[in-house]
Amino acid sequence: MVHFRTDIGVTNPHAAGTNDSYAKELETEVLIVGAGFGGIYLMHKLRQLGFKCKIYEAGEELGGIWHWNCYPGARVDTQVPIYEYSIPEVWKDWTWSERYPGFAELRKYFEHVERVLDVKKDVAFDTRVVGAQFDKPSGKWVIKTEDGRTARAKYLLLATGFAAKRHFPDWTGMDKFKGEIHHSSFWPDAGVDVKGKRVAVVGTGSTGVQIAQETAKTAVSVTVFQRTPNLALPMQQKPLTKEEQENRKKSYPEIYKHRMTTFGGFQYDFVDRNTFDDSPEQREAFYQKLFGNGGFEFWLANYKDLLFDKEANNEAYKFWAKKTRARISDPVKRDILAPEKPPHAFGTKRPSLEQNYYEMLDKPENEVVDIKKMPVIEVTETAIKTEDGKLREFDVIALATGFDSVTGGMKNMGLKDVDGIPLSEKWKLGTWSYLGMTCAGFPNMFFLYGAQGPTAFSNGPSCVECQGDWIIDAMKTLKEEDIKYIDASREAEENWRKLVTELSDKTLFPGTSSWYMGANIPGKPREQLNFAGGIPLYEKECRQSLNNGFQGFITA
Repeated sequence: MVHFRTDIGVTNPHAAGTNDSYAKELETEVLIVGAGFGGIYLMHKLRQLGFKCKIYEAGEELGGIWHWNCYPGARVDTQVPIYEYSIPEVWKDWTWSERYPGFAELRKYFEHVERVLDVKKDVAFDTRVVGAQFDKPSGKWVIKTEDGRTARAKYLLLATGFAAKRHFPDWTGMDKFKGEIHHSSFWPDAGVDVKGKRVAVVGTGSTGVQIAQETAKTAVSVTVFQRTPNLALPMQQKPLTKEEQENRKKSYPEIYKHRMTTFGGFQYDFVDRNTFDDSPEQREAFYQKLFGNGGFEFWLANYKDLLFDKEANNEAYKFWAKKTRARISDPVKRDILAPEKPPHAFGTKRPSLEQNYYEMLDKPENEVVDIKKMPVIEVTETAIKTEDGKLREFDVIALATGFDSVTGGMKNMGLKDVDGIPLSEKWKLGTWSYLGMTCAGFPNMFFLYGAQGPTAFSNGPSCVECQGDWIIDAMKTLKEEDIKYIDASREAEENWRKLVTELSDKTLFPGTSSWYMGANIPGKPREQLNFAGGIPLYEKECRQSLNNGFQGFITA
């Protein structure tokens, strides 16, 4: 059977009646949905401007994805201090233990954020939104929760994150399995003891890579069911001392300023030359340097034509394959995990960062099953059966099958436009937004880290702060100019969608079936779900609207 987490173990303040955020009928100026990086940032900045804010959070703690993610090996793929708030009062007294922190340390970070910003007094945990519609006569959003509460707010801000709706494979017999099945985002907080057990890992996104390399340390065997190889990059993890971080803090303001000038909001950017501007020897040395530095440098600090030119991309793939294949001794596994011919253009799916993934899977007791060649036909009480009739027996199945990403969360919370048409209906044939932060027919509603923003092509905190600052400045202007109602025009949405598509079509992204393009969910429209022009261009486009008197919006 599939297990769901019920053991997070945080006392719900609702029961104790200590927090007016849990009121049966809540009245507030701003209601924020989600208490991860985005929701907390909005809350903090809006409070400073005197807005009365509340947060509804489905989980039982702050942290968003880091509240839910506790599967084996879960860690961030962006190094610190890039992956944290630029808020000085938060970073001045905080240091990390390693370059890429794991989930336990990220949870401690959010405890620190709470101590500094005092967020929880205005958060209702364990509160899932199931309906929301703007009421024109009162000029307020009416928001309904799963347990029957109602909130009324002038502004509705959605900070639900891009991976808010889980995706499960449609395999026959999953409910029959007598061992343990866990989706990566529902992993028991107490963990799962895999020592001496046979583990199946379904999926090879970043989650699958992390679970496989971690469980292989203690499990008797790990079998990875792979649809597409992950073109994973070396993390080059290393410990950090408190002293080196304290010494570096004087440069943090400059670091945070600089990250907003780069394509993905990282500390590095594409170099200003093309792949074939360099000789083969220079290219090899450059690739080697990026690989040695680790992280996403081979992806986002590479030649500027990497994501635009097929031949240039092939050069990068050839180097990646050569380096990776050298780490795998088993010829069958080598061809499945790092084929000589690229399965797709390098970097058109977000690469994962690995530490010893290939060495772990290369061990003789572990297996990789190519389910494109040998599909799974059913799950039995004890095993997973493939098309060739082979039964592989397991004690634990880890579903690293990802999410209905970018749009799934917003489509799944009962949002309706002013005419009562559900957003899920409006986005059935494709996604429309203006600036990746607003939707026509949804007045006084803003969202961040979602559809048609820089979301998946960016460092999360960079994207959140870029969009959050725009939303905050927009709301400040609305207040100052006594504008009660703001709604994106349908024409502005059409133009934004056109821009998102045009930018994407110049790249190699559309040629790859990925969750970037909505291709991981059967029946989901195939379209670019992210702004592929980079954070600086995105910010310029958004600021232009604000500076030109809310260009593209209807106000009253």
